Amino acid sequence: MKKIILTICMVCIASMAFAQEQTVKTGPQIKFEKELYNFGTIVQGDTVEYTFKFKNIGTEPLKILNARGSCGCTVPSYTKEAIAAGKTGEVFVRFKSAGKRGMQNKTVTLMTNSIDKKPVILTLRGTVDLPKSEGDED
Repeated sequence: MKKIILTICMVCIASMAFAQEQTVKTGPQIKFEKELYNFGTIVQGDTVEYTFKFKNIGTEPLKILNARGSCGCTVPSYTKEAIAAGKTGEVFVRFKSAGKRGMQNKTVTLMTNSIDKKPVILTLRGTVDLPKSEGDED
């Protein structure tokens, strides 16, 4: 009786392992080190630059199809070549704060050929202060 139960348990475990292997996704898959960069407090007119780094954790080449900033003040540039499985790439973002004031939350939306087909949203966040005039004291 014990042998039968043991055999049934082993068959169940083997079946679950096989089923789990079958659900592993293949194809390109993007993974960023971080998707939010907090630039702190800057003075109006300053420019913030940041490079978001990512890795293709999938099994096929990854391609960024499009990168779009939330406004004209947020400009992305990115690795144009396909990124092989296991390799890395970058999305460079420049935020120009001229004419901006207060809390800022600027985004870049990426469309890729990743298997999940979801857009990736990268965020630059911080505060833009007005420049101090000559008569202002610290």
